[in-house]
Parts: sequence; structure tokens; C-alpha cells
Amino acid sequence: MHVPIHLRWGDLDAFNHVNNATMLKLLEEARVRVFWTPVVGDEAPETAVIDVGTDAAVLTLIAHQEIEYLAPVPYRREPLDVQLWFGRFGGSSVEVYYEVYSPAGDDPQTLYAKASSTVVLVDAQTFRPSRLSDAMREAWAPYVGEPVTFRRR
Repeated sequence: MHVPIHLRWGDLDAFNHVNNATMLKLLEEARVRVFWTPVVGDEAPETAVIDVGTDAAVLTLIAHQEIEYLAPVPYRREPLDVQLWFGRFGGSSVEVYYEVYSPAGDDPQTLYAKASSTVVLVDAQTFRPSRLSDAMREAWAPYVGEPVTFRRR
């Protein structure tokens, strides 16, 4: 699925490109938009099935994350095109894969980065792993694909 993510001027570093730590925040923003149920008045994809807020029953934690940077990300007014899909489902975890491209209108688009995250659901009270629900698996199944491939392994 395509998730448009806008850059802010402050996302750039002294070298005039998006800093590596900022890339983690951009991936987080894409993930939040795909996972979390919308608040009243917001739109969200059908994959947004995890409740958020102070009374949420489960939390999403990152157990592992990997990024391969392929090109510097310059500031653009148009949103980046973050392409996101799911991989292996575990009992309480899911693999999330990303490719971060230049804006969708670019021809050709530039692939800036590839990434993967292992997201683990935990009970909000006990912080013990919480099983993926059938609703989660059903909502995410249409977006399952092959793992992202990294050049350096």
C-alpha cells in the first residue's frame, strides 16, 4: 500500500538531506497510519485495526528494525511515497516492510531506502505479548508480500 508522508523543513540535517534518525520517524508515521484506528473525522485504510489512546488494550512495540539507505532524501513539498506491506505473522508479532520513494508523480521515482520492522503486540497492562487477533490477520492478509531484500547481508 502507498502511504504519502510529508517532510518538514526541520527533518533535514546540516548536509541538507533527511537524517538517518529522522528516517525512523518517517517509517513510524507510515506504520501508525496503517495500523491505528482513526479518530473521529479522520480517514484510514482498512488495515487500521489497532485501537489507540490511554484506554487501549494493546500496544505496538518495535523488536527489531533495519534500514538500508540507497540515496539521500532531499526536501520536497510533495509527500514521499512510502510503500508498506506485511510479511510473516507470528503469534504476537508481524513483519512490516517498507520502500521509501520520491513523490508518486516522479517519473521515474527514486528509491531512497528499504526497511523492515518486527512489530510485537503487548498487553497494555502487563507488557506481556498479546496474540494477533483474527481481525488483524484478516485486515493485513491482502497486503502480505515477499520480504524486502537488502544488498548487504
